[in-house]
Amino acid sequence: MYPPAFEYQAPDTLEGALAALAELGDEGRVLAGGQSLIPMMKFHLAAPAHLVDINRISELSYIRRSNGSLCIGALARHNDVVRSDDAKASDVVSSAAPWISDPLVRNRGTVCGSVAHCDPEGDWNSVMLAARAEVMVQGSSGSRRVGIDDFIVSYFTNSLETGEMVTGVCVPIPSGATGGSYMKLERKIGDYATVGVATQLELADDGSIAQAGIGLTAVNYQNTRASAAEDMLAGEMPSDELFAEAAAAAASASDPQTDVRGDADWKRNVVAVFTRRGLAQALASAGS
Repeated sequence: MYPPAFEYQAPDTLEGALAALAELGDEGRVLAGGQSLIPMMKFHLAAPAHLVDINRISELSYIRRSNGSLCIGALARHNDVVRSDDAKASDVVSSAAPWISDPLVRNRGTVCGSVAHCDPEGDWNSVMLAARAEVMVQGSSGSRRVGIDDFIVSYFTNSLETGEMVTGVCVPIPSGATGGSYMKLERKIGDYATVGVATQLELADDGSIAQAGIGLTAVNYQNTRASAAEDMLAGEMPSDELFAEAAAAAASASDPQTDVRGDADWKRNVVAVFTRRGLAQALASAGS
């Protein structure tokens, strides 16, 4: 199936891309990896009149540590994260990268494109929730940083305003001992997640949990923070019993649907199992 006709622009500067988006308004869409947008256009689920291809803007292709954060530019591919030594500053980020779809998508798709897409079955926004990331947004009127909780509005909906685009995402690197993981159940390589759970723990000097992050994939109408489970963990000494209680709270935060991938109650159980295992793995990584 062919997509509807569209106009195409490929500016080679960020200023040029922002000017084009400002002029086009709601008719313009950003094209980076295209691994979500192009299939949607082929199935006529999206029909932008103009595409603004940003692949020539080399300044957006980076993964680096900056001011206590791991920052990923809008043109960094999933496989760039897999290969990056800097990405290892965040366990939960480096753990998730090899799980993204299949090798073809990982070579072309971008982290920021996935973040902006806000697909509840996508992996990166759960990771960003667990890591408490900030999304870097820029438009013709200036730039701003948006916390991931505020950036994700709903199902396939973000908080970008007309003429704005995502230029990067920054994941804070905690100062204390930290560990994290991403666990994903899929029917086959490249399939969307049946269930995914991102976990991160930061430990205080006395070994207690200073901060916890838990993000859930494919078990709600949007990627979901298990905030009650996070609150249950903060300030406590880690233990198997505590992790089991937090896992139950994370499962309660999910509202999966019965579909071809499995029964809703079974998916909730997988959330609990992955949360408990993920927290244990995060603790082991923080301790090492």
